[in-house]
Amino acid sequence: MIRSPASIADFFCALVVFEIVRRRGTLRTAVACGIGVAFSPVLIATSGYHGNTDSVAITFALAAAYLLVDRKAPLAAGAAAALSISIKFVPVVAVPVLFAVALRGGRPVFVRFTAGFTALTALVWGPALVTVPENLKENVLEYAGGGYRLWGLVRFADALGLPEPFIAFLRGEGHYLAVLICVAVGVWLALVRPAQLPGAVAVTLGLLLLLSTASGLQYLTWAAAAMFVIGFWEGLAYSCVLGCTAVLGYQGRSPVRWSETVLQLGAAGWFVLAVGLVSGIRKILATPPAGPPSSPAEQASATATRGSQPSGSALN
Repeated sequence: MIRSPASIADFFCALVVFEIVRRRGTLRTAVACGIGVAFSPVLIATSGYHGNTDSVAITFALAAAYLLVDRKAPLAAGAAAALSISIKFVPVVAVPVLFAVALRGGRPVFVRFTAGFTALTALVWGPALVTVPENLKENVLEYAGGGYRLWGLVRFADALGLPEPFIAFLRGEGHYLAVLICVAVGVWLALVRPAQLPGAVAVTLGLLLLLSTASGLQYLTWAAAAMFVIGFWEGLAYSCVLGCTAVLGYQGRSPVRWSETVLQLGAAGWFVLAVGLVSGIRKILATPPAGPPSSPAEQASATATRGSQPSGSALN
């Protein structure tokens, strides 16, 4: 019962990633990326062993991007975005990205997206806001993870012997600066390439992990599926290196006390993630600023329609 929600979500996440990639690449690549998500050791270790629900939140965040630009269903997209931050607050960095594209889509799209988001948010968050607002603020909005220095910037700063005030800044006020950077990059990518919204959301989630000062093994799921949205090789590299990190980490005495091998794999995985994000940003910017891509069925229908037009039509 504990592991089922995350495991089921991973199955549907593989389908969502398949559909996202299929509309932007070849069927072969889409199948490979979908299978990559389904067999990602990061997700298998976290969902199938730990049972943590971070991957459920990520699934809804990616689904929201897919529904908004690919399925043209802003109401459902808004609801999916609200559900994502209601399971774990992590995808909150992707919410402004989604709103930016919804606003650019015109008033009807923005209103429907906002309605779906607001209705679900009020339903799920309303009781807590009314009854225990202080607890919500302390335990959700201000939650910064554990105090271990095992991952990313904090790990590197500690290894380099940087001053404690600087490390305290990274874990304190610097945490909000990192969130702001993630949102800014995501919104920028979404505004210049709105059709690539799923990629922009994927980059935003991956960047949050890159700049995170927390070190739970379950946090590695933030970018596991997202990297396959960016590209197959980026996703494969991430799953291989950080998959080993997750599997070996969970085999230890405690997943919050990493062995030296896990620490080294985690550091290598951080750089793999950084390279993958750079690659993802370059791919997004390299695409033409066109409208949302069509599915193969829609493309075939459009081709048939053009073929049936008379020779004097403006389409010819």
